[in-house]
Amino acid sequence: MVDRAFALLAAFDAGHRSLSLGELSRRSGIPTSSTLRLAGRLMAWGALERGTDGRFTVGLRLWEVASLAPRGQGLKQVALPFMGDLEEVTRQHVLLAVREGNEALMVERLSGHGAMEVLYRVGGRLPLHSTGVGLVLLAYAESDFQEEMLAQPLVHLPEKVAVSPAALRRTLSEIRREGLATIRRRSPQPLVSVAAPVFGADDKIAAALSVVVPEENAEPRLLGPAVRTAARSISRGLGARRSIGHTGTTSS
Repeated sequence: MVDRAFALLAAFDAGHRSLSLGELSRRSGIPTSSTLRLAGRLMAWGALERGTDGRFTVGLRLWEVASLAPRGQGLKQVALPFMGDLEEVTRQHVLLAVREGNEALMVERLSGHGAMEVLYRVGGRLPLHSTGVGLVLLAYAESDFQEEMLAQPLVHLPEKVAVSPAALRRTLSEIRREGLATIRRRSPQPLVSVAAPVFGADDKIAAALSVVVPEENAEPRLLGPAVRTAARSISRGLGARRSIGHTGTTSS
C-alpha cells in the first residue's frame, strides 16, 4: 500500500499539478477503484486535496512535512540573507541547489521583479551536467560518482546537444581549480549562470549557489567574486572550515 501511495504522489509533476481520477489512475498505473480508495486515505491525512471540480492536487500537509527536512531547511535559513544580497545586486535569479541522486534539486530561488524566464522551479530537478549549480555539485562529488556520470550518454538541455565526456572532464577540473562554474545558454533566451560550491560542517560539498542573468547584462568577472563570497559566507554559517580562495585553491 505504501508503494502505491507513493506512486499516486509521483503522478504529479510541474506539468501535471492537477489530475482527474482517470488521469491519476493512468499516470500511476493503479486501477481506478484502487486509486479512488488510496486517494481518499491520502486526502484524510492531508497529502492530497480535491477541488469542487473533482480534480486532485498535492495537499499542504506534504509541504509541511517536507519543510522539516534538515538538508533543505537548515541550509535555507543560513543561505537566504546572502541570497537576498545577490538578488538585490543582480535583480535577476539566485538559485540554491543540492544533489539528489543523479540530479540537482533546487531548494530555493529568489527572483527580482522582471527577471528573465528560467526553466527550473523550487522543488524542481536540474541536470548535473548542463546547469551551473549542477556542474558545481558534480565537480565536487565523489570520483566514483563522477566516473559513473561520465560513462553515461549525456545531452545538454534544452539544446539537446551531445556532451563530450572529455570536454566535461576538463570543465569539472577547471571548476575545482577556480571554485566557480560559468556557463552560457542560448535557449530559451541567452543567459549566463555563475555558480560556486557551498560546504557543510564536514567540509564536503553541501550545495551550490548561482546567479542567472541575461547575457547582455552579464559581467562574469564581477559576478564571480560576488557569488564566491556569498557561497563562502554560507559555508561558514554551516560550520565549514574549508573555503575556496580567489584562485580556486582550498584553504582551512
